[in-house]
Amino acid sequence: MKKYLNFGMALVIIAVFIYGIMQKETLIAEGDVVYLALAPVDPRSIMQGDYMRLRYAIERQGIGFDDMPKARAGFLRLKLDDERKAEFVGFDEGQALGAGEVLFKYSKVRSGINLQPDSFLFQEGLRTTYAVAKYGIFKVSGDEHLLVGLADGDLVKIDPSAPSSD
Repeated sequence: MKKYLNFGMALVIIAVFIYGIMQKETLIAEGDVVYLALAPVDPRSIMQGDYMRLRYAIERQGIGFDDMPKARAGFLRLKLDDERKAEFVGFDEGQALGAGEVLFKYSKVRSGINLQPDSFLFQEGLRTTYAVAKYGIFKVSGDEHLLVGLADGDLVKIDPSAPSSD
């Protein structure tokens, strides 16, 4: 009996894992492209290799705690311009989205707000290639977002197969 229970639990875990992957793949395939301006720092981790610690310009727009809802997390309302660059509009309070607006998850931190993800891992030796990053490329659908790459100042996705020398 215990063997069947373990097998059943393994199947449930695998099913949940596959469902999560399918959700991300659907978001990548069908989500709207959104560009968020970056304010990056480029550290190196002994355990992880090269990565870029991401900070977003929206986080630094002087959004004060007095302006924030009381909840520890929520959604920002972002307005997209003609190039699909996002700008902060306000905090979502359940109202209908305006034309060209999307929702983006945030959480509160001591210094203001934090958007995820806050790092971008890349292959060792590509630090110079990604040093030109000015925008995070996101796929957004409903209230979900996923970082799919980084772009330069001209909104051209950075191609890791064309590395620069470090």
